Amino acid sequence: MSRKRKRKKSELKARAANIQQLRAKEQHVFMKLGAKLRAYFFTGILVTAPVSITFYMAYKIILWIDAGVGRLLPPQLKSYYDDLPFTIPGLGVIVLIVSMILIGMFAAGFVGSFFVRLGDWMVKKMPVISSVYSLLKQVFETFLSNKSQAFSRVALLEYPRKGIWILGFVSTDTGGEVRRILDREMVNVFIPTTPNPTSGFLIFVPREDVVELDMGVEEGIKFVISGGIVAPDEAKRLKKRRA
Repeated sequence: MSRKRKRKKSELKARAANIQQLRAKEQHVFMKLGAKLRAYFFTGILVTAPVSITFYMAYKIILWIDAGVGRLLPPQLKSYYDDLPFTIPGLGVIVLIVSMILIGMFAAGFVGSFFVRLGDWMVKKMPVISSVYSLLKQVFETFLSNKSQAFSRVALLEYPRKGIWILGFVSTDTGGEVRRILDREMVNVFIPTTPNPTSGFLIFVPREDVVELDMGVEEGIKFVISGGIVAPDEAKRLKKRRA
């Protein structure tokens, strides 16, 4: 009897050990499966989120332009557009582009240039509006000019003290009163903030203190927005150079 009991005990122990092993294997399998599913889930987000957000933002911008252009249409065209049984996304964008082309063609002509100069002269005579108009005109002329070098270079400079480097965008050479007072060759550098590069501040730096980089402006903006996570691909840039 004692031998049978010992056998039963040993068999029960062996079964319990087997059950524990099976449970451990099951837990390991489920953990691996959970880890794979989690990795697949985040991979799916990584693939779909940028595309979805980009298309959503583009769609919203198109709708906003469509709504703005729709309010400017003549009453006859607006009523005809409103009576359509369906909406045409992007129609406002097309109308806006065509309108800008037609206005540009008119302004390039003799009669158009006369009216442009007349309007420019009238606006500049207005006390408060003239300063805002002149500023906006200068900014747009700087960015839209074919010869413009605005934000064409990405640079490093030591700021706010030695040993600490910051990324900036070189806009133009310093001129005017600032150049005359400083009496040395300076450049204007825009220092963007992270993660919103549209805000920042302007500093005047001696040209010899600016370390210009090979990365493009778009790469620099991505680098700033991501907080340094999305680093520029130097290997691709070297391949393009060799090609």
